[in-house]
Amino acid sequence: MPIRSLSRHWSRHLYLRIWLAVVGVVTLLMLVVGWAWRATVEHHAAPPAPREWQVLNAQGDVLASTTRAGPGAPLVFEVPLPDGQTLPLQVQRSGERPRATAMQGMPGMLHTGPGPEGRLPPHLRKDMPWWAKPSGFFWMLGLIGLAVALGLYPVVRRLTQRLEGLQRGVQRWGEGDLSVRVPVQGDDEVADLSERFNAAAERIEGLMASQKSLLANASHELRSPLARIRMGLELMNSPADADALARSRAEILRNMAELDQLIDEILLASRLDAQEADVGTVEVVDLVGLCAEECARAGARFDVPEGLSQLDVPGVPKLLRRLVRNLLENARRYGVGSQDAPQGSGIELSLKPLGQEVIIAVGDHGPGVPPEYRERIFEPFFRLPGASERVGGVGLGLSLVKSIAERHGGRVRCADRPGGGACFVVSVPQNKTANT
Repeated sequence: MPIRSLSRHWSRHLYLRIWLAVVGVVTLLMLVVGWAWRATVEHHAAPPAPREWQVLNAQGDVLASTTRAGPGAPLVFEVPLPDGQTLPLQVQRSGERPRATAMQGMPGMLHTGPGPEGRLPPHLRKDMPWWAKPSGFFWMLGLIGLAVALGLYPVVRRLTQRLEGLQRGVQRWGEGDLSVRVPVQGDDEVADLSERFNAAAERIEGLMASQKSLLANASHELRSPLARIRMGLELMNSPADADALARSRAEILRNMAELDQLIDEILLASRLDAQEADVGTVEVVDLVGLCAEECARAGARFDVPEGLSQLDVPGVPKLLRRLVRNLLENARRYGVGSQDAPQGSGIELSLKPLGQEVIIAVGDHGPGVPPEYRERIFEPFFRLPGASERVGGVGLGLSLVKSIAERHGGRVRCADRPGGGACFVVSVPQNKTANT
């Protein structure tokens, strides 16, 4: 494999790069430490004292002594004789000068030559441990570096395996598999990154599913008014009296108004789903005046604590008005027991402050909402069974109420009303800045 291809292969694996970087740093550190240690020892070591060699007689008396002139130099003795003369002696290692070996068997001579096997006798030989020798120190550093490399590899590999799993998950998610999630192991930065990816993937999957559902339901709901408009136009083209033409014209106008309302609600729902979309300017809104106007418009009863003439909350006026209007419209459509009952009959809106929140409650005297549907009625395009075409609407009103309440930092729930019927309760913060 060429060097460039091998380098490119290594550079694609993070665990190899981390491991090789650590091993290289450890090796360099060992070399620097070894060099510094040896330089320090040589700098501070005292020069060796000259070794003195002696010639002894049989009684152990010193006949002569000398020191070596230099490395490899022979030992030169001046041995005094009884007659006053001196005997020069020269001693060398075996193999350098043959005359030195001839004197090794003399009585009293110091044995300096090698033994039969070319080595010093055991009682004179003191071998140093291998790690105490200069070369042994570097061998020791090498073994330490090898141990560090072998022990570090599984640690680095385990870390990068989690990163590779995250990489594979992100790649599959980018290819279109929005249901993919990566395993979360440990509590370090990699685990936190995996958790954040899973949360983001789940949110995007939910948004995509919501958009698909919105598109599918919108396309279905748009067909009904369009079909009725087409039928009305066909009836207007056929011979008919003035009353029939007036009815067809009124039906077309009603369906066009329904179509316009549906498009408006779909666009508002899309903007509310997109958190970064601008849906209006946050202002101080007087809920007492706003709710009084909407109750007068819908013919509903307005209940407010005595003496409370103004109740300000931060929010977008048009969104809060849409919230109240949708609740009243929903109560008019689904909460009236009889279709012949007058508009607003039995509908009551109450408004009161509670701590740091403001409670808006809209109740009716209709059949109520079964417990198993009290969460689902806030889903887009969901209607109670049997109520889809009978009472009108497309199932976006309560969904918009929930989205608007959450945009203002609040929440909405459905409960039973004492005496029968349903009650929708919205709570919004009174002093908290809205999330718009």
